[in-house]
Order: sequence, then C-alpha cells, then structure tokens
Amino acid sequence: MSDSIRVLIADDHPLFREGVAHSLASEPDFEVVGQVSGGEAALELARELVPDVVLLDITMPGQGGLVAAGRIAAACPATRIVMLTVSQHEDDLLEAFKAGARAYVLKGVSVRELFRVLRAVVAGEVYVAPSLAARILVEHTHFSPPPDPLDQLTEREREVLMLLAEGLSNRQIGARLHLAEKTIKGYMSNVLQKLHVRSRVEAALLTARER
Repeated sequence: MSDSIRVLIADDHPLFREGVAHSLASEPDFEVVGQVSGGEAALELARELVPDVVLLDITMPGQGGLVAAGRIAAACPATRIVMLTVSQHEDDLLEAFKAGARAYVLKGVSVRELFRVLRAVVAGEVYVAPSLAARILVEHTHFSPPPDPLDQLTEREREVLMLLAEGLSNRQIGARLHLAEKTIKGYMSNVLQKLHVRSRVEAALLTARER
C-alpha cells in the first residue's frame, strides 16, 4: 500500500460519502484514510494524516468546503484538493481554484471518471467538469463577427463598385461619375485590394452577396 493514493473524504451526506469510499477502496491504488462530515474536521485530519488527496464537498455544516480548501492548502501544500459537489455556479468554481483546489468535479460523475481525475490530479494535472468548463468558456467568449469588407471603402469607391456591379466598364463608370478613366482605374485598384479579391468579377460577385 506504500504507493497507493491516500484519500480523505469530507461530505456531510453519509450515504454518498460511504459510497465514494467503498468505490475507492475497490481499486488497488487507492486508500481511504479517513471520512469526515465537515470542513473543520477535514482540516484537522488533513494536518494529522497529510493525505495525497482531500475530496471536499462545498456545502457542509459549519466551515464549508471553500474555506476548508484554503486552510488545507495553506497547512498541507503537498495535499491535492478536489472539490466534489453539485454546485455549477461559476463563482464557486473560481473561489475553489483561488483557494487552492486542483479539480472541480460534479457529483454524478462516473466512478471510472472519478478514478481518472484523482490519478491525474496526483500527477500534477488540473481538472474542471467538461460541461461546466464548456459553459463558462461560451459565457466568456465574446464572438465578434468579422468586419464587412465593404465598410473599408470610401463613398466614392462604393459608387465605383456599385456601377461595376451593374456591368459598366471603367470608361462608362467614368462617364457616369464625370471622372477620367484613369481615375476610375485607380479607384478600382483600391477596391480590389480592400476587398481582398483579384478581379472585377470577384468584386461584383462579393457586392451581389452583400446586398
């Protein structure tokens, strides 16, 4: 048992706590060194036993899991703290990691996944429940639509482009706008560069799609 992962479980629901302990005990590389129902007891036992991992629920009578996590992290820096909770609140997750937790696992996780998380945490990895991580990522990712290439054009360049889309040649566009054909060619060159297209046809097609 010298190479086993020593686990302390803190949860105020005896049936759940004992179920987790029983599952862990069924694996040869885990050893449950203690079970407690509150944060104060978890801190006291962690100081005494210095387990490899402490499993903490967030909501417990007296000192809750978040406070206990911070105190255990300070007292036993070598111990990995794993929150095992029903809370999907972003604030709880952030507070847990600020306190020193290395993993945030939602109750309902499969036994196999819990085993994998605990082994990964002991190996130095960090874990957040995938569904929670995905939701937070979406909430904090502000999607910015790509800029409209037509917005890069000046008013005159827009006029040239609109006439091009009608099928007019440079000479015809110049006549319509009372500008020299050479000037229209200059505007057209700017339009093609700003729209990142290679030909008048591509520019006209882009204009048709944007309408």
